[in-house]
Amino acid sequence: MQFDAALAARAALQEAELELGSDWDRVLELEGAFSANAGLTAREAYEGLLSLAARYPKAHSYNAFCIYITWQQVTEETIAEHFHTGIRLSESYLASREGKNRIHIDYVTELLESFRAGLGVDEEDEIQVEFRKDTPKGGD
Repeated sequence: MQFDAALAARAALQEAELELGSDWDRVLELEGAFSANAGLTAREAYEGLLSLAARYPKAHSYNAFCIYITWQQVTEETIAEHFHTGIRLSESYLASREGKNRIHIDYVTELLESFRAGLGVDEEDEIQVEFRKDTPKGGD
């Protein structure tokens, strides 16, 4: 990656304060638990942060923050679930670029590629293409 996801998360979170209104203090509490811990405590904080994102679909900076911390979660706990979550969040974020920070768009695009690569999605597509090329057409 051409950027540090932890630094990008910090910047996006600072931008998100106005987007989150009365939930800002709760986000700070959860982010503090996520950043200062590992294991179950960090995972629970991470899930709490994601659940708040569902309540704020137009909070672009906060949603970018959630994508960045999903990458951090992938590095902490490398399981398919986190890669799938990253893909889902990234695709949703990139579906509309209106009103979004260009830097976040670029970073999320790069992370989307990384999430897909982590699952072997791109490699699988290439294999499928080669398979179709090698498969005889028609006849018996």
